[in-house]
Amino acid sequence: MRLLIKALALAAGLIATAAPLPAAAQQVPVRIGVIPVIGAAPVFVANGEGWLKEAGLAPTFTTFESGPNMIQALASGTIDVYVAGIAPLAVARTKGIDVRVVAATAIEEMVFVAAPKLAPYFASAPSKAEAFKQFKAKEGRPARLATQPPGSVPNTTLQHWLWEVAKADKADVEIVAMGIDATQQALLAGAVDGASIREPALTIVQARNPKIALIATGGEMFPDQPGTVVAVYGKFADANPKAVEGLVAVLVKATALLKNDPAKAAVPVEAALGKGITDVATIQKAISSPAAKFVTDPRTIVEATKKMQAYQVSIGTLDKEAPTDGLFDAKPFDAVKKP
Repeated sequence: MRLLIKALALAAGLIATAAPLPAAAQQVPVRIGVIPVIGAAPVFVANGEGWLKEAGLAPTFTTFESGPNMIQALASGTIDVYVAGIAPLAVARTKGIDVRVVAATAIEEMVFVAAPKLAPYFASAPSKAEAFKQFKAKEGRPARLATQPPGSVPNTTLQHWLWEVAKADKADVEIVAMGIDATQQALLAGAVDGASIREPALTIVQARNPKIALIATGGEMFPDQPGTVVAVYGKFADANPKAVEGLVAVLVKATALLKNDPAKAAVPVEAALGKGITDVATIQKAISSPAAKFVTDPRTIVEATKKMQAYQVSIGTLDKEAPTDGLFDAKPFDAVKKP
């Protein structure tokens, strides 16, 4: 996180913004950065169904492995829209980067799973802390737990669960930061003993190895855990207010489809996430998972975001809490949801 803060400080002076299109133009080019998870499904549905185009947007997508990595792209003007976890955005704003959350997409996404070697300890130990302690005593080493980089939502929720909920001894675990794909591969290969993951990784890894056990749900790890959000770079939003309203409108529509017809919604989501390693049935199951709770109103996660910031300060991944005033912009949501 310290390296991220330095990068943000340098990048803040290099921020570029897409110029508004001439009035005659029909579509606004929008560069969207996204992480490949079910929490981003509303954006994939809106694109796959052609609704972004209908809203006057011409999207291009870039995939990232974590929110902190994407922030650097946002700061340097490489993307206009950020679709990832809320946590890194607070750091961005403290460094003068005007980024605004215009929609939530999902809450309580992150869960904790144990690989086959670690899982049995949770079944027999009287507490989760004791499970980690017994594992270390038997294996002669701490349990290796994979998650994304410090400052990310996955990392923050894992630490919160370990230290505040499970009350694990820090000597009994080793947190290993890696990308989303690498986490999934390491878990399946037995290279790590557990991981904080989200859908579709949860459905995929349990299908491939049923001995991988779900140990803690998102609500257990961090109640009302704020998850993936859609944030827009401020100058892009100011130059293209109707485009932002159009974006939020189709996210509302996509969220309704995900809730009401997951079978139909799974088709464009699989096209975005499948990469030949999964299928529509798996994605549909992931969409209907307890780890997939879709929301749109950005105000849904304001209080939980404040709590997450406070916890990040306590563990040293955030220097100080950033005011949420200005971070959340509900005006586009209200404009498309007005009676």
